[in-house]
Amino acid sequence: MNEIPAPVLEWDLIAPLMVLGAVAVVGVLLEAFVPRGPRFVVQASVAVAGVLAALGTTVWTATRVDVLDGEVLARGQVAAEGALSVDGPALFTWGLLLVLALLSMLLFAERRLGGGLSAFTGRAADAPGSPGEAEATRHRLEHTEVFPLALFALLGMMLFAASTDLLMMFVALEVLSLPLYVLCGLARRRRLLSQEAALKYFLLGAFSSAFFLYGVALVYGYAGGFGLAEVADAVASRTQERPLLLAGVALLAVGLLFKVGAVPFHSWTPDVYQGAPTPVTAFMAAGTKAAAVVALARVLLVAFGGAEWDWQPAFWAVAALTMLVGAVGSIAQGDVKRMLAYSSIAHAGFILVGVVGAQGGDGVTSVSSALFYLTAYGVATIGAFAVVMLVRDASGESTDLETWTGLGRRAPWLAGAFALFMLSFAGIPLTAGFIGKWGVFSAAWAGGLWPLVVLGVLVSAVAAFFYVRVVLTMFFDEPRPDGPLLAVPGAMTTVVVTVAAVATVALGVMPGPVLDLAQQAGAFVR
Repeated sequence: MNEIPAPVLEWDLIAPLMVLGAVAVVGVLLEAFVPRGPRFVVQASVAVAGVLAALGTTVWTATRVDVLDGEVLARGQVAAEGALSVDGPALFTWGLLLVLALLSMLLFAERRLGGGLSAFTGRAADAPGSPGEAEATRHRLEHTEVFPLALFALLGMMLFAASTDLLMMFVALEVLSLPLYVLCGLARRRRLLSQEAALKYFLLGAFSSAFFLYGVALVYGYAGGFGLAEVADAVASRTQERPLLLAGVALLAVGLLFKVGAVPFHSWTPDVYQGAPTPVTAFMAAGTKAAAVVALARVLLVAFGGAEWDWQPAFWAVAALTMLVGAVGSIAQGDVKRMLAYSSIAHAGFILVGVVGAQGGDGVTSVSSALFYLTAYGVATIGAFAVVMLVRDASGESTDLETWTGLGRRAPWLAGAFALFMLSFAGIPLTAGFIGKWGVFSAAWAGGLWPLVVLGVLVSAVAAFFYVRVVLTMFFDEPRPDGPLLAVPGAMTTVVVTVAAVATVALGVMPGPVLDLAQQAGAFVR
């Protein structure tokens, strides 16, 4: 009887994943052994320390992945029996995800805004408005499981961005999704809205995962393997049997575009962003999009690059519709969180413009521009939702845009930070958003996609109208007498808003260092 050989794991290359997974497991054990009183502080401290340790390990790993392929220095290696590619895009995305997660963990840990309680419900099983919920609030119970859940979701995001095997990619998709489904339903206030958001996200996410898995099966039937390199070889060597391949690409795209938040798979985004606890919305909006975009680019450019003329037209249409729906939808919103949700849809379209243009022009430049765009979008998104947490009324966060009228006169620094993030979303010069849009549009133009670039510029002008209108509402209208009660920010929220604002300006004024990192990280390794 033949023995099955033990898998070979390159522990030094996957060390960041192992560190983060170990810390997440420790967080689960802390729930069982740490008393309820100090548990929240312990969990928050362990989560922050774990993210910092994984970030340090990622930097260490980045110094060990360069290999000499003949006379060419290749940045990256394949690990875990070919299931993971620890290459430039993966390492850049890991670092970005860990930085965004660190800022998000600080928002998770903020307790000052809720009268000494976090933004998460005390007991998820209690029905909204029930005596059990009142009892949990009276006893000041807190859902400390949110920290290990967020770490598991982060682990899934990192796996998703580095997967070079379709089965591993599916596992990563589920690891990042399942904790987010739970986290979306744990808001302390507006419990019904939060539970509705979690249910919608779960049902639609389950459907998208089923489409993705069906696509994996069809691609396996075409290529005879799950590895992206095997699929690429099959695509390059066969000229017939295209229907099976195209069906597989289409079904895989459903699962990936759902996570990106692209049209026509975007309908969950406004409801989930609005109903989820705001720290979870920030974490999900920035982190999930970054991981999904890199995973989508890896699948399209590594596995299906040889069939680009088959799938590119469909993705051009998706990018165009996503930009249009996101920008037009933003104009019609009266809720700040829903407005930011439609803004994220528009930004997904802008990023897709760069991704789908990668094969036509300089592929490295296109992937690099998408990585920089994700960085600029991520820091501004975290900062914007941190500001949303601070604008409150007697029932909690006040997200009705009309109540923000005159906010600039009541809280100049707070409104100024939010205005900065809006200007970055609009792509105004001297902000990170301008450099990001310039990068993806330049890459797409070099790839010959000038119609998409022209449409992107026009859509940016439409979106800028709404972003600027928000700024004018905050600074040039008289404050409402029934305006929100601005919360005094805690130290952690102040740090997040400050870091996000500084990064938004720094990436707009001095983008060189991050652009260089993105350029060096712009090539996928099969």
